Amino acid sequence: MIFWYSGCGNSRFVAEQLAAGLNQELIFIPEAERSGSEIEINGDEMVGFVFPIYAWAAPKLVTDFIAKIRFAKRPEYLFAAVTCGDETGYTYRTFSRFLQKQGVILDAFFSFKMPETYINLPGFKLDTPQSEKSKIDAVKEQLPDVITSISKRDRGNFDELKGGAPFLKSYMLKPLFYGLLISDKPFNVNDSCNGCGRCARECPLQNINMVEGRPVWNGNCTNCMSCYHHCPKNAINFGKQTCGKGQYYFNRPQATANEKRE
Repeated sequence: MIFWYSGCGNSRFVAEQLAAGLNQELIFIPEAERSGSEIEINGDEMVGFVFPIYAWAAPKLVTDFIAKIRFAKRPEYLFAAVTCGDETGYTYRTFSRFLQKQGVILDAFFSFKMPETYINLPGFKLDTPQSEKSKIDAVKEQLPDVITSISKRDRGNFDELKGGAPFLKSYMLKPLFYGLLISDKPFNVNDSCNGCGRCARECPLQNINMVEGRPVWNGNCTNCMSCYHHCPKNAINFGKQTCGKGQYYFNRPQATANEKRE
C-alpha cells in the first residue's frame, strides 16, 4: 500500500504512477486521518509514503499520521518518495530517524524535482513555463527506473537533491518555518471571487467553509497553497506576498496557468 499526501498535485502524480507500476493500493492520508480508523501494518507487505517536502522535511501532517499507525511487524519493504521544488535538505535523515522511533526501518528513499508551489515569501516564485515542463518531463523519465528499483527491493538513499547547507535548512530553518509561517490568517480574497467554492473543495484538509459566497479559513492549515493555486479567478492571496506571482497545479491548462505569471 502507498500512503500519499499532496496539495497541488505533484506528489499525487508520483503516487499514482508508483501505485500503477507496483500494483499497490493508494491511501490518501487526510482522508484516512478523517476516518478515525486504526491502520495496522502486519509486516508481510510493501509500504510506501509519498509526500511533498515542506521546509526541507516531511510535512507535520504526514509524520503525525504515521505516528498513529500500528506496526504489528516491520513491513517487508518500506520506501519514501518525495517531491520538492529544488532541494530535500536532510529529509532522508530526519524521516529515517523518525521512522526508527516508530519501530520501523526506511529501506529506500527517492526524490523528484517538480514545479514550485510555495510562493509565500519574498523572492519565492513559480518556475517559468519552460522550467515547469522540463521538471515534469524529467520526472516522467525517472519514474520507470524508480519503479524497477522498488520492484527489486533495492535499499539505500537514492536522493540526489539534498542541496547545500542541509543541516541548516532541515534542523534550524524548519522549526522557524513551522513556528512563524504556518498560518491561514494571512489568506484574503478580493472582489474577483465568484463564490464558486473550488477553494473549499480542493483543500485537502477541508479547512475552508464558504460563508455568504466567500471562503473562510478555519485554522487547520498546512500552507499547501492548493486554495490559492486552484482559484479560477486568482482571487485568493496570502497577505501581499503572492500578488501577481501566478498559479500552478499539476496538469493545469498551460494557457491559463501563465495568464498572470511574471
